[in-house]
Amino acid sequence: MASVIVCHACDLAHRRDPVLPAARVRCVRCGAEIYRTNGASIDSAIAIAICAGILLVLSNLYPLVTFDLNGALRDTTLLGATVGLYRQGYVPVAALVLLTSFLAPLFEISAVLYLLLPIRRRERALAQNPAFRLLMRLRPWVMSEVFMLGALVAMVKLAALSHVIPGISLYSYGALMLALSALTFIAPSEQFWHWAQGFRE
Repeated sequence: MASVIVCHACDLAHRRDPVLPAARVRCVRCGAEIYRTNGASIDSAIAIAICAGILLVLSNLYPLVTFDLNGALRDTTLLGATVGLYRQGYVPVAALVLLTSFLAPLFEISAVLYLLLPIRRRERALAQNPAFRLLMRLRPWVMSEVFMLGALVAMVKLAALSHVIPGISLYSYGALMLALSALTFIAPSEQFWHWAQGFRE
């Protein structure tokens, strides 16, 4: 029995047939894109995920910014900024920053490696389907670009009060933002299932 996929725009049900390694499938009624495959290599996705993991570690090991205020230098890390928000009483904001800037990217990277490494070895990860569904639900919470925008705006405003020196962590997090965007592009949901089905055949 052929599987069925429903258009998210007009709710028209389509029969899901095998597609080419690189293809975009559109709704026959409204023309909305239903899903796509890009023909990417699973090794590329794994390499980008490992690179993103290294960048996430660097983003938390080194200072995010350094403030030079009348000769006194102060710096903070990404997690240190979250702790600072918590100590100042901004508990919901601290929790949101921790979730979107650290926990969600960490989960995405870990989940992608957990799912793809067994497929690369022609195996199946334990609880593969629930893990993949959880990954798809939490992916929208990876807001590294929002954090970067907020950090840049804050730096511009603080530059009027003190000398602000961007740290290694800020550059690493900017690279992490690009790596996560590339990972989302190279491994969408349909591409993942394409890899999973391909290694089962």
